[in-house]
Amino acid sequence: MEGKKFLAKSDGETIIQHTKLLLKNLDILKEIYPDINVNWALLKLACIYHDLGKLNEKFQYKVDKNLRTTAGEVPHGLLSTAFIPAKELIHKGFSKEEVEILAYAIGRHHERDFSKVSIADIKREVSTLDVTDFPYQQLGIDELHIRVLSKKYFEHDVHMSVIQFGDAYFDYVMLKGLLNRLDYAASGHIEVEHPNDFLIDSMGNLGYQWNDLQEYMLTHQKENLVITAQTGLGKTEAGLLWLGNNKGFFTLPIKAAINAIYNRIVTKVVKDTQEQKIGLLHSSIHQEYLRAKDEGIFEELLDVDNYVNRTRQLSLPLTVCTLDQLFDIVFRYPGYEQKIATLSYSKVIIDEIQMYSADLLAYLIYGLKMITDYGGSFAVLTATLPPYITDLMMKEGLRFKQPKEGFVDENLMIRHSVEILHETMNTSKIIRVFSKNKILVICNTIKQAKQMYQQISDEVGTECVHLMHSAFIRRDRTQKEKDILDFAQNGNTDAGIWISTQIVEASLDIDFDILFTELSDLSGLFQRMGRCYRKRPWIPEIGINVYVYDGGSKNCSGIGTVIDKEIYELSKNALLQVSGPLTESEKIKLISQMFTTDKVKTSTFYQSINDHLEFLELLFEGEKTKNEVLNEFRNIHNLSVIPSSIYEENKKIITKLVQLLKIPSKIATSQEKIEKKKGRILLNEYKVDLPMYALKGLEIEELEINDYEKISILISCNYDSNNGIELHKRQKKADIDVEDQFF
Repeated sequence: MEGKKFLAKSDGETIIQHTKLLLKNLDILKEIYPDINVNWALLKLACIYHDLGKLNEKFQYKVDKNLRTTAGEVPHGLLSTAFIPAKELIHKGFSKEEVEILAYAIGRHHERDFSKVSIADIKREVSTLDVTDFPYQQLGIDELHIRVLSKKYFEHDVHMSVIQFGDAYFDYVMLKGLLNRLDYAASGHIEVEHPNDFLIDSMGNLGYQWNDLQEYMLTHQKENLVITAQTGLGKTEAGLLWLGNNKGFFTLPIKAAINAIYNRIVTKVVKDTQEQKIGLLHSSIHQEYLRAKDEGIFEELLDVDNYVNRTRQLSLPLTVCTLDQLFDIVFRYPGYEQKIATLSYSKVIIDEIQMYSADLLAYLIYGLKMITDYGGSFAVLTATLPPYITDLMMKEGLRFKQPKEGFVDENLMIRHSVEILHETMNTSKIIRVFSKNKILVICNTIKQAKQMYQQISDEVGTECVHLMHSAFIRRDRTQKEKDILDFAQNGNTDAGIWISTQIVEASLDIDFDILFTELSDLSGLFQRMGRCYRKRPWIPEIGINVYVYDGGSKNCSGIGTVIDKEIYELSKNALLQVSGPLTESEKIKLISQMFTTDKVKTSTFYQSINDHLEFLELLFEGEKTKNEVLNEFRNIHNLSVIPSSIYEENKKIITKLVQLLKIPSKIATSQEKIEKKKGRILLNEYKVDLPMYALKGLEIEELEINDYEKISILISCNYDSNNGIELHKRQKKADIDVEDQFF
């Protein structure tokens, strides 16, 4: 090989340099988490040998010339197995099974399509390997042996699976998963892990006196927990106390709530060097990090790209994230191993489990079983918990501690006085009650929310009436989320009416004076109540502060589409006994009585959970690709579009951004690369996510960026910042609230 560069990367990094970075990160991982259930000796060998297949001439030519691929190239992972000294390892005391695991972890450390690679191809490329002058001694190797590995150790067209390899599959997943973590960290020039040596002290520095819930979580840190606690009781702090100085993930169902929790932690709990301690993981993190930097939360010199990289590599001690960022492991797609290996030494907090749809609830339950099987632990924290969910968890073999009684604040035992209105939602009582107060109106669907906004605005004017739902472009939705948080805080004396969908149900720290809501289900109703008199006691002089429309002889909006009809009917019947003051204990009791497995087992919702659990049980490892998993896990297929009116209003800047994005990365300057990243974020501000079925038959124009990326301009719509998007051609299904609350 000309020059004998022995490159690992096209930027000039050598195989030796890259491998040493892996070994350095291996030492970091072992120092911070020495009790990980992995064969450390095998993991070190995997680091040493994993990239030696890059010594082949075709790979060296490709990276030297900065090419995507080269003719006849065999994936380097397969060639790396030829360097494994199988006989010597057996002689040193490693078992055949351990050598086999090592070979598969190395051979498949990058997921590639090997279907067109033959054993003859591998033998041909192995025979051409020239390691003359390669300084392997720097990696602690005494001698290099190059030979195609025996089939008893490795077959390139065989996938590791639990059926074929039994108990050894666990060891393979841990080895391959951690090798991936070390490899990706080395490639990104970041540390594979940062220690959690701060959270206990940070919580102590808050100066709070912990309540019963928080004390319970603190004293049960080593157990899996399922906890019910009323809203406003400090579940976030309780979760962090349970986490302690361990690696942890905090999951929530709604992106706005995730952002709010993250902001609370980085401004009140972890107030320095946050980029080494806590991350935010969902589809828009770059944008959120830039916003936080602009607001002065982070240091001015913070490298946002590096922070994003550390977050996505799961390198931070604490990560606040959406469900899909972790629980796609249930599909066991090729490459899932790095996530489950990480979760094997992590603690996972699940907030508001009852808000998930049937399929996502099944994925969550099955995922918790996988996490605990590999050694991780979990805590479920929720305001309402239907008993059928814990029954399903136990049915899947999950073991956890659950207090007999839910946690309530004795000083806030009564926060709500309820009137059930046996009619569909209308404006008459809302208009009568509105008078220098803060009213929250929650609808089940976007269509209903828009109708209420229009009708109320016609009565009282638009100045004090606001609408919030998922079908706004990101710029407007972000502003609305900020506005409602500011409006509904203690000390804000403004009066007004906010109309929203279920996106305000969970973990938003807002407090209104009066709530008007459609009935969805009992759990959702009590979640919605938590946005009214959040931390204030009810007294008789207040009168009714929660009005619930149960539909009367009709159904509320969304029943049978976004809300299961049988669950709705059970909830409706439960409310027949509700009138006037309702204690927190009574709320918990109602949920426990009405949502037993026996009462919901015939519902479509419950049967759907079981169907999805059975599907996951029957799924083979590697049966689905990561892209297939992404589509299934998203629950609905969305397309990001720019409404035509927004495009016309901002045509000049959008055109400029598209031209910037068209610059190929290979020829872009460093400054252009930075501008491209900022440009992509800015372009996303003009987009709204809509389900594909709602767009069927509508006119869409495309702006091409490259062969793989296009900008979709939705022509068949109207848009304004007060109402959001309005499609010209409406389908029945398009009226469903398509809030992307999970992803």
